[in-house]
Amino acid sequence: MRVRTVLAAALAASLLPMASATAESGGRPVGGSIDFGDRRQAIDGFGFSQAFQRADVMHGSRGLTPEHQREVLDLLLDRETGAGFSILRLGIGSSADDVYDHMRSIQPADPGGPDAEPAYEWDGDDGGQVWLAREARRYGVERFYANAWSAPGYMKTNGDDANGGTLCGLPGAAACASGDWRQAYADYLVQYARFYAREGIELTDLNFTNEPDLTTSYASMVFTPEQAADMAAVLGRTVAESEFADLNVACCDAAGWAEQRAYTEAIEAHPEASELVDVHTGHPYRNPATSPLPTDKPVWMSEWNPNGDAWTEGWDDGTGYDGMSLAEDVHEALADAEVNAYVYWFGASLGTTRAPIQLDGADYRVSRRLWALAAYSRFIRPEAVRVEAASEHASVEVTAFRNADGSRVVELLNHDAGPVRQSFDVSGVRGTARGDVYLTDETHALERTGRASVRHGGLTVELPPRSLTTVVLD
Repeated sequence: MRVRTVLAAALAASLLPMASATAESGGRPVGGSIDFGDRRQAIDGFGFSQAFQRADVMHGSRGLTPEHQREVLDLLLDRETGAGFSILRLGIGSSADDVYDHMRSIQPADPGGPDAEPAYEWDGDDGGQVWLAREARRYGVERFYANAWSAPGYMKTNGDDANGGTLCGLPGAAACASGDWRQAYADYLVQYARFYAREGIELTDLNFTNEPDLTTSYASMVFTPEQAADMAAVLGRTVAESEFADLNVACCDAAGWAEQRAYTEAIEAHPEASELVDVHTGHPYRNPATSPLPTDKPVWMSEWNPNGDAWTEGWDDGTGYDGMSLAEDVHEALADAEVNAYVYWFGASLGTTRAPIQLDGADYRVSRRLWALAAYSRFIRPEAVRVEAASEHASVEVTAFRNADGSRVVELLNHDAGPVRQSFDVSGVRGTARGDVYLTDETHALERTGRASVRHGGLTVELPPRSLTTVVLD
């Protein structure tokens, strides 16, 4: 949603351009306001996933050289030169094999029923995800979100970890000769956390389902909203009674934001689940994230990449999966859905991927999608808060944030075909604040292009056509 309300005229402003700064538009400044003393939602972070063995590919299984592995890690995780992502989403396996695009289960064979002694297996690698989690931790990542797409097939009504089916024992599910697997599945998920703890990685968030509103040919498991609330209560009790009492229970990663609303409503209506679920998670594939979910708990946009059938690297090429389209989605999720975290799908993958990075044997390529995400993730850090911000211009979208260290970030997305001179009346800043201006567009990849300052309560920034401008103030 584009905010068009005129709140106040800027009192004073300055932009100190470097040689590479954008040209003056020459027009009268457009008004707007930012209140850095305001408080909207807290920000948990920005992230990505390398599930389904993409972490293994990043680690060289398809020929990526050690030097290029480090460069890809830097692009995704380094706070100075890359995106500085702060959340890593891990895929919990359910398959009996580990062929490419599958995730191997930690208990691939039926141990003899839900009440039998478990027969867990652990290879210490988890499709390359253990290596990646360790690397991410070295870069400063502290949020590790583990997410199951399905239970193993023997726990389900269809006997298959793919093609839908549901968990045996859920209310309303078809009866299974083997019995009720709900508690065994919850124990299975907690055991996954134990295996990661053994590797020195503390999981922070745990979810038992992904897109429970879809049946797919790959790992998938269907829950109604009421069934999801029931299972969330079982998992929540199990986590609370384990050594991981601080582990957050998340739900439900529905494929559409409107569909996730129904799951959130069911959880909020459930006497146990409403207390035990810590984070509500949804995807905007079926419909976009344009409004808040009905909960006071944190809300994450936990997976999205735009649909498409080709690898592209452009910023504004009209495909719908260019960098500017992704920046628009991030803005919408933060400003309209008021999410606390934005987690993209793959950070790096193969072929016609819409990931920010394409892995190609020993080499890799980078799309402007990376810099669209990095403009937010590098500068808006965990524990930041979004603050009130508005622009009078119909084609300018703005969000602003206050970090825990006192730094401030303004994100300005100009949809106009021409440049815009944007002025803000700024409150919540004592004295003068100075900082850097970064530009992302067809010819700039999150490049520092100038200096900005807030003086006497005013800030003016030149916005090039069809661009994302990031202002970072001390």
